[in-house]
Amino acid sequence: MTPTRIKGLGEIALRVANLDAMQRFYTEVVGLPLLKRFPHAAFFKIADGYGGHAQVLALFDRSAEPRYAELNPATTTIDHLAFEIDRADYNTELSRLKSLGLEVETAEHAWVQWRSIYVRDPEGNQVEWVCFDETVK
Repeated sequence: MTPTRIKGLGEIALRVANLDAMQRFYTEVVGLPLLKRFPHAAFFKIADGYGGHAQVLALFDRSAEPRYAELNPATTTIDHLAFEIDRADYNTELSRLKSLGLEVETAEHAWVQWRSIYVRDPEGNQVEWVCFDETVK
């Protein structure tokens, strides 16, 4: 196996149908700071990255572009987005998300000792809050 030179995840980009609703979700529910809003895109900082490049979530409304084709749910490959949180924040985040009226699911992944919270964004993407928890067996 060739050793990787990858230092981290630089960006995840989603094509969206309702940029305003998705921007509200990722700022108000997830809590990501908006880096920049353009007419057809929004960029959010997830965390500090490597070498001055922040980890970023980008949302693109490409409907105004020539040859735009809507997403086909049967062929899209995204499964979910996961954001790391501290174990100490898990219960607070779980309560906060439930208080927002979101449908919330939880899971424990014993093979890696992770504890997860799942919700759906306005366009149906599954969004996960995940933390390491040494008590998960």
